[in-house]
Amino acid sequence: MTSTPLHRLKALGQGIWLDDIQRRWLTHGELARLIAEDGISGVTSNPAIFAAAIANGSEYGPAMAALANRPLTSDQRVESLVLDDICLAADLLAPIHAASGGRDGYVSLEVSPRLAHDPILTTSEAERLWRLVARPNLMIKVPATSAGLIAIRRLIAAGINVNATLIFSVERYLKVADAYLTGLEDRCRAGAPIDQLCSVASFFISRIDSLVDSRIDALPEADAHGLRGRAAIACARLAYRKYQGLIRAERWRILADRGGQPQRLLWASTATKNPAYPDVLYVDALIGSDTINTMPLATLRAYRERGQPATRITEDLPGCLALIEQLDRHGIDLDEVARRLEEEGIARFLSAYEDLIVAVSAHAPA
Repeated sequence: MTSTPLHRLKALGQGIWLDDIQRRWLTHGELARLIAEDGISGVTSNPAIFAAAIANGSEYGPAMAALANRPLTSDQRVESLVLDDICLAADLLAPIHAASGGRDGYVSLEVSPRLAHDPILTTSEAERLWRLVARPNLMIKVPATSAGLIAIRRLIAAGINVNATLIFSVERYLKVADAYLTGLEDRCRAGAPIDQLCSVASFFISRIDSLVDSRIDALPEADAHGLRGRAAIACARLAYRKYQGLIRAERWRILADRGGQPQRLLWASTATKNPAYPDVLYVDALIGSDTINTMPLATLRAYRERGQPATRITEDLPGCLALIEQLDRHGIDLDEVARRLEEEGIARFLSAYEDLIVAVSAHAPA
């Protein structure tokens, strides 16, 4: 098989996950082909992805028609459709999960965004979904809100794989990492094994630049415009530097000796939203060992054709710090940006989930 830029990412220590899921891909061989030919080693999903797939995919018609005749709520119908896809994807990825010793081969399923600010309900819902899917290569996606941090610790302690999602700042990433480490420590104190657990921290990229750029454009200072399109990469690289520090620390060494796996950073939202930026910008700039890039299909195809893989994630860290200081001098507070993006992210997923309910309810009996 001809080597492509996608294959070379693996050699550099980066995993490639697909940020999309559709039943047609699962049943007609598209995901299997991406696994075999492009080295895809995981799949992520969210309410928006499922809303688009079910609303626009005719292959869901028979399943929705069958569900319409059952005495189920709209939420239960949605869950049935979603879980069927998740289970199909998990089974396709199971050989990767086994061959990698549990490092890769995961499919992510998000808890309801309605619960994003309730740690107790998030935890119980995640446990319920974990039992329903009953596959070791499932990851439960939990928004990394303040409440979500509590749930993440509890779920790791309970032995449930977690994808901590909607991370928009280095500060929040460090809190997610601490929740993971503390959950592992809780589990060790309970005498339970940690060698079968896996977690990722999903750091969202392009949305940071979209919001920061809009604020730069509103500034009167002409020199500020040279800062556009740089904040997201700077934040991600600084988060990776923190990750490197964490896995060198004594706290991690103790857990690693017990078989613990490091919580890798996963770069999410890596499709460029500004057409003026290269479509592979957020892949090429963030290549590094022990990371994952989850790409939508269009970005995956673009990188296959014209990616330039090289380890760049540790480049120009002083410049990244200087950029943060420059933005601050111009009144752009990245902590406030992160809070705003978290709120918007939850709101988008809530809206998508309601769209999903509407799409499925259209097939229910009157």
